[in-house]
Amino acid sequence: MEDKIKNVLSKMEWLGHDTFKITDDIVIYTDPYQLEGELQKADLILITHDHFDHLSLDDIEKIKKDDTAIVGPPDCMAKCSGLIPINVGEEKEVKGIKIKAVPSYNIDKNFHPKEKNWVGYIFTIDDVRLYHAGDTDNIPEMEDFTVDIALLPVSGIYVMNASEAIDAASKINPKLAIPMHYGAIVGSKSDAEKFKKALEGKIEVHIFE
Repeated sequence: MEDKIKNVLSKMEWLGHDTFKITDDIVIYTDPYQLEGELQKADLILITHDHFDHLSLDDIEKIKKDDTAIVGPPDCMAKCSGLIPINVGEEKEVKGIKIKAVPSYNIDKNFHPKEKNWVGYIFTIDDVRLYHAGDTDNIPEMEDFTVDIALLPVSGIYVMNASEAIDAASKINPKLAIPMHYGAIVGSKSDAEKFKKALEGKIEVHIFE
C-alpha cells in the first residue's frame, strides 16, 4: 500500500487553499479557487459547499468542458447548473470514481453549521482512499473514517487550527496527512509546519510547496 500511496501522491498537485488537482485516468479538481496559468481541463470537480472560495463559478469555467461532472451538496445546485447533488452519507460512482460524502461542519463557531449538510469527501484512486475534509472542525465522525490520505484544514478562524488538526489526524490515523486551507484567505505555511512537526514519528505529513 505504501507504494500505491506514493504513486497517488505523485499524481497530486496543491493549487492553494482547498484546491487539489489529481491527474490519473481522469483529471479531478477539489474546490477550484484562484486558478492561474494554463490549466488542464477537469473530468470531475468535487465541491464541498457554496462559499465563494469553494464554489467559484469563475474558476469552474476555466477548467470545465462539455462533459465535466460537478458534484456537490444540494444547496449548490442553485448557483451551479448541472451539478450532481450528493448528501451526507451518500455514495455515488461518477466518472468511474467511488465517492462518499461525509459530514463537514463547525463545532465552536458558526461559519459552517451542521444543519447546512455541507460535505467532505472520501474517494478512491488506485485502491487508495483519500479524504478531503472540506471546511470543518475536529468532529466526532472522523473516528469512523478509514482512509489512507487525509487532506485537513489547519488555518483556524473558519476551520480547525493546527492544534485541532493534529488531534483530528491522530483520530483518523491515515498513512499520510496533507495540510490545506492556508495561504489564500487565512493561515500560513507556519500552520502546516506546526502540524507536521507535532505528528513527526506518528503520521507521515507532506507539505506541498
